[in-house]
Amino acid sequence: MTRSVSILGATGSVGSSTLDLIERAPDQYRLVAVTANSDVRKLAAIARRTGAELAVIADERRLPELRDALAGTQTRAAGGETAVIEAARAGADWTMAAIVGCAGLQPVMAAVEQGGTVVLANKEPLVSAGDLILDAARGTGATILPADSEHNAIFQCFDFARPERVRRVILTASGGPFRDLSLAEMANVTVEQAVAHPVWSMGAKISIDSATLMNKGLELIEAARLFPVPAERIEIILHRQSVIHSLVEYVDGSMLAQLGSPDMRTPIAHTLAWPDRMETPVAPLDLAAIGRLDFAAPDSERFPALRLAREALEAGGARPAVLNAANEVAVAAFLDRRIAFLQIAAIVEETMERYDPAAPRRIEDVIAIDREARSHAAEAMKVFVD
Repeated sequence: MTRSVSILGATGSVGSSTLDLIERAPDQYRLVAVTANSDVRKLAAIARRTGAELAVIADERRLPELRDALAGTQTRAAGGETAVIEAARAGADWTMAAIVGCAGLQPVMAAVEQGGTVVLANKEPLVSAGDLILDAARGTGATILPADSEHNAIFQCFDFARPERVRRVILTASGGPFRDLSLAEMANVTVEQAVAHPVWSMGAKISIDSATLMNKGLELIEAARLFPVPAERIEIILHRQSVIHSLVEYVDGSMLAQLGSPDMRTPIAHTLAWPDRMETPVAPLDLAAIGRLDFAAPDSERFPALRLAREALEAGGARPAVLNAANEVAVAAFLDRRIAFLQIAAIVEETMERYDPAAPRRIEDVIAIDREARSHAAEAMKVFVD
């Protein structure tokens, strides 16, 4: 059977990896919708290449340009945030959600409300609106699968039929580019150093999150949403080779780990073919060449983002959404060279102290909390900028 597919965020790294797999088996997949934020050229090329039925550019000002680029094709063009949400509602069997930031919240909810399989590559839905997204999935029968390497690894190792037999879930972290630096050395790192991840090729924002280890803090919150284990039994360990993507330990002492080359096409392929498996062009692991696997406990003093994320998870309610919004503001400021690297976590902590709203009941509440948290983060940042 041909599976219908929509890719929300088709021009990013996850979208590109997804397309690479789909285009290797064109008879098995039909592109319903592809979306992008503002890259008209790349989006139009994708639509022309794949014959996608709908192409949506979130920046509505670029819609005339997109229409011109798709002239002579059968692909419909649309623009604006509402059009992105409608693309998520297009009824695909399988939807890749890879829109960065809270811009992805409403499209994810729209996809979940349609049922089918929704694959989460962006962290914001489960971090900022996890309870709402999961409640909606239970109501519609939608299947939610994780595409990020750590949670996909846990998914492959986790015994959902007997979760009470799980002793620990262990998320692995490469440690980022500054894993061996002291606090004093980290105070003066540059944007260029922070985005130069030692293992993975990623966008600027997630690369900064990896450098601060906030990405691992957000993944901690995600794991608590996805897997039925108490939060205190979800741990993080540094593993610089990024070969073991995560582990699940059972009460009998057995520990199951998923290993693979650091290539996003492996977890994406798992979700694309699930519950089956598909071939990929990913290079096989050469364990002899790797030679050794190193592990270390993370340092919460040098990487306070881990502590902030666990505090947000334990507090619950709106706290994870505030954490995420404040982090996005602070990361953007660092990328714009307005603050120093170590000030990212400081701004997040200051924002969490300033703003403690009630728990959201609707996705619109999450968006309002996100907006207000960003305002508080901007105010908190003045202390460091001025």
